[in-house]
Amino acid sequence: MSHANLHSRAVAALQSLYVGDALSMPVHWFYDRRDIAKAFPGGVKEMQAAPAHHPSSIMRLHSTSKGGRGSQASVPEKQIVGEVILRGKAKFWGVENQHYHQGMPAGENTLNAYCARLMTRGLAANNGNYDSARFLDEYIRFMTQDPPAHPDTYAESFHRGFFANLTAGKKANQCAAKTHDTPSVGGLVMIAPLAISQLVRELPLMGVQATCREHLDLTHPDETLARVCDAYVELLYKLLFRSEEQALEPLLIEASHCIKGVGLAKILRGSAADASIVGGTFSTACYITDSWPSLLYLAARYPNDVARALIANTNLGGENAHRGSVLGTIVGAAKGQGATNLFSQLLHAEEIDREIEALLA
Repeated sequence: MSHANLHSRAVAALQSLYVGDALSMPVHWFYDRRDIAKAFPGGVKEMQAAPAHHPSSIMRLHSTSKGGRGSQASVPEKQIVGEVILRGKAKFWGVENQHYHQGMPAGENTLNAYCARLMTRGLAANNGNYDSARFLDEYIRFMTQDPPAHPDTYAESFHRGFFANLTAGKKANQCAAKTHDTPSVGGLVMIAPLAISQLVRELPLMGVQATCREHLDLTHPDETLARVCDAYVELLYKLLFRSEEQALEPLLIEASHCIKGVGLAKILRGSAADASIVGGTFSTACYITDSWPSLLYLAARYPNDVARALIANTNLGGENAHRGSVLGTIVGAAKGQGATNLFSQLLHAEEIDREIEALLA
């Protein structure tokens, strides 16, 4: 493996993380594919702005004072949304059919992708070394800025639960909240810059897996998700250092074994349409037991075209943004070349490119 090939694979993987997220942003959590076609005739094929109307939004059901679902009414305790994080954005909650990423323009990234950028900058500033205490300080400062340091109007359950615990007086390293959606694909979005920065320095795989688990536990304490994280890091390692002769599909099938009963090899031997697998065999929701095999299936289905893989993922709907981020890193690393045209459409493409180069320098 030449240094140039390794670098190009790492860059393509990280660039594609942001492409997969931003491409899906306007139809994030659209659970009926017909609604995607209605909002964007012919489907989403390039960066688009978030529409004002979200036909399947349940944003009004999500708690503004803790993780998970619950009341958004005024309560004695401090409201997390609007007062601690997402300063000034509580007005976007509790509204019927409100888009999760209200008002965000074409090519903009969601909050979790911004957190991946935060991770990237923090590692680059610390010579590539991960320090959980340092990350938590940076994360808390970033999330509580007023006005907010990001454009998003929604924060996933894990963000709200973390800051509810922090506000209640818990130590930062003990603030991870456990809710019904803790084992979510959104927990893997920050893993890619951490794992790749360590792997390209040729640190031992088991050590990199342990570091990524340590980070994951700060926000997503769940053993099933941790096992998937191990498999994800190992897959990235094998893709980054893969020889040109080594087939991709067996690596993806092996990575699926961390979840029992997936049967990815049998699925790939069939000829079912994408929507029969992602949205049929597997749910398009965030839960890792479905999202992980879904994105591995798409990586195998579109091994030679990063743009096609990410466009297909977007138009399948559901939790397509964070699923797209993880898919992007896999297909980008496998191909060694990103979706250049789509990446150039990112609102902050130049900044993201500089951050990636600083991380890999």
